[in-house]
Amino acid sequence: MGELSSVERHLVEQAAAAPMLEQTRAWAAINSGSANLPGLERMAATLADAFSSLPGALTLEAPAPVTAIDPAGRTAEIAHGRHLRLSVRPDAPLQLLLTGHMDTVYGADHPFQALTDLPDGTVNGPGVADMKGGLSIMLAALRAIEHHPGRDRIGYEVLVNSDEEVGSASSAPLIAAAARGKRAALTYEPSALPDGTLAGARPGSGNFSFHVTGRSAHAGRNPEDGRNAITAAADLALRLEQLRRDGLSVNVARLDGGSPNNVVPDLAILRVNLRPRTPELETVARAAIEQAVAEVVAARDVAIHAHGGFGRPPKPLDAAAEQLFALVTAAGRDLGQTIGRKDSGGVCDGNNIAACGVPVVDTMGVRGGAIHSAAEYMISQSLPERAALSALVIARLAQGPA
Repeated sequence: MGELSSVERHLVEQAAAAPMLEQTRAWAAINSGSANLPGLERMAATLADAFSSLPGALTLEAPAPVTAIDPAGRTAEIAHGRHLRLSVRPDAPLQLLLTGHMDTVYGADHPFQALTDLPDGTVNGPGVADMKGGLSIMLAALRAIEHHPGRDRIGYEVLVNSDEEVGSASSAPLIAAAARGKRAALTYEPSALPDGTLAGARPGSGNFSFHVTGRSAHAGRNPEDGRNAITAAADLALRLEQLRRDGLSVNVARLDGGSPNNVVPDLAILRVNLRPRTPELETVARAAIEQAVAEVVAARDVAIHAHGGFGRPPKPLDAAAEQLFALVTAAGRDLGQTIGRKDSGGVCDGNNIAACGVPVVDTMGVRGGAIHSAAEYMISQSLPERAALSALVIARLAQGPA
């Protein structure tokens, strides 16, 4: 360890000593895929029991309504799990936000359900890195803070949502409310690289479903009377593809619809993801999407309804974010941890928090890798390392001006 006071040394030792590995194993054994509502309810209750060891008011919040376009072109409501919210000392001079998610990408019927101890000391399992290990780290750090002599100066809000892996649409209002008035935020996604590198700037992300309505007709007798929704959607896909440039990625992901071969199809659903690096590029993309839709409508004589939008704003790094990264890096150095930083192409709740004007470091979770695959793993020794880092960062934030 480096330049730690005796109080800091006691704090980080206490955080690192928490039984995080056992806790992570138990939590990862609960399937909490984003669409597995019974599993999410069990996970929420389990987390509520664990986080109730902290002082403050804990609630399980109902999800906000979310709709999507199904393959038949119908607007359907999508069910989500409840979100955990904990508020501790809301009147303290320093107010922080700590966030995580309880959902994983592995549904109840996914073949990847078991944990395996690997010979190199890592643990392979669903959600161990993304992010049940991170939730264990968050809880260990906060429990240690509750024994810190300066705890009365530290107020914090914890938000653990159930829909981060599917865009956080049902928890976005809660994230915005929780971020209000906070000096800084920590989010417990796994590190950007297995060596503990933090994610820096992130692009935004927009998910769109374009509902194309044409006109059916007999493909042999009177095809000229039809308006082909599939070719119109394909035209739109190619126009959107042409928006790709440095700082703006476009992924045409899926095309639903069609009809028997002897019928001109009158329905198509085109699904596209766009990722702008800056708010300016998001503005450009919005206008270009509207123009592309208008051009296809005029050229193909179809109707197009756009559903969705940019749910994750771009997360460039401003001066306040740079200061927070510097504090985290210095704390790591004093703990003997070399912590780098790398911009990421992925998105997370850190995007939403930064858009509220709150500096955030969003990869405070475990070191690990291969997330979103059956090879997902967690480096077990990173649990005490990162818990000590979080506890020290929180304590040092309390030393500065509120």
